[in-house]
Amino acid sequence: MARTITVDLGARSYEILVGAGMLDAAGRTVSEFGAARQAVVISAEDVPAEYPLRVLEALKGAGLITEAISFSSRPTSEAVKNLKTVNYLLDSLFDVDPPVDRSCILAAVGGGVVGDVVGFVAAIALRGLRFIQCPTTLLAAVDSSVGGKTGVNHPSGKNLIGAFHQPRAVLIDTDTLKTLPAEELRNGLAECVKHAVIRDEKLLDFIESHARAILSCKADVMTELIARNVAIKAAVVADDERESGVRSHLNFGHTIGHAVEALVGYDKITHGQAVALGMVAANHMAVARGLIDAPAAERVTKLLERLGLSVRMKGLDADGVWRMMQHDKKASAGQIRMVLPTGAGEVDIFADIAIEEVRAAVAAIS
Repeated sequence: MARTITVDLGARSYEILVGAGMLDAAGRTVSEFGAARQAVVISAEDVPAEYPLRVLEALKGAGLITEAISFSSRPTSEAVKNLKTVNYLLDSLFDVDPPVDRSCILAAVGGGVVGDVVGFVAAIALRGLRFIQCPTTLLAAVDSSVGGKTGVNHPSGKNLIGAFHQPRAVLIDTDTLKTLPAEELRNGLAECVKHAVIRDEKLLDFIESHARAILSCKADVMTELIARNVAIKAAVVADDERESGVRSHLNFGHTIGHAVEALVGYDKITHGQAVALGMVAANHMAVARGLIDAPAAERVTKLLERLGLSVRMKGLDADGVWRMMQHDKKASAGQIRMVLPTGAGEVDIFADIAIEEVRAAVAAIS
């Protein structure tokens, strides 16, 4: 059975629909927006062709003029998440016939990179177009498709160029998870563990007790897992849309994780794997500060390993990680800010992070 979660942002509120067959609901969903005659479906070459095609057919069925655009995902999707790809999409969008106007709706079909890039294009094209997210990976479903963060990477760091631009709807089709490679599934599971650590110990219990069913993508378990995760994300976004307070809690594991990605190369490590390493490192720092006990940290480490995520990466350069952390968007006046756990399902933001702590934490995951 489909689940509906609302992101409460007043006049800009929108619904997240979770369940089997949601891609085919794109036409019905967009028709409720009003004042739309045209839609452009944008995907990447590594997304199974049937997914954007299903969305395209659903939009055609709703009477919209449709066009499809695809962009290269080589050498990896993360490696092409840059301004060059944005320019290509803008050129392609403005070459559509009939020409797009501000009533046009974009549909992002694919993983997190597709959603981030298409969302950014929607934010800047014609000073803002409406768009919907149709995530086809677990990572995109439980994280990047919800909340309106859009953007691309820069050589200095991840997601340094972007804008807040909320989608009009998010359609999460659980059937797409059946075709995910194991590595992509693990990517999303890292974010699920993150949500549990920062907000909901019972979700951590759920993941532990259903790990085998999750890894085999059992339909009802995945619907429940995704719904519980996006409910957490939706609540945080509703409380703090622009990341001035509690939304920063979603960065647990990301400060060191993003630094590792930038240091070793976006094509050398997956986002979920980097976040897993970042969470283990952050937990090590929390234990050293006396914020949590060692068994609490070990519980998360063991769960990540059980889900197939590595908790060590040999040869990490601690000073290099620290250097990359200086470019983190959450840094303020040169001071590194990190989210650290303070209890079961609780975290806080700390702005007194020292290089010695980071060196010790990186050593713990190296």
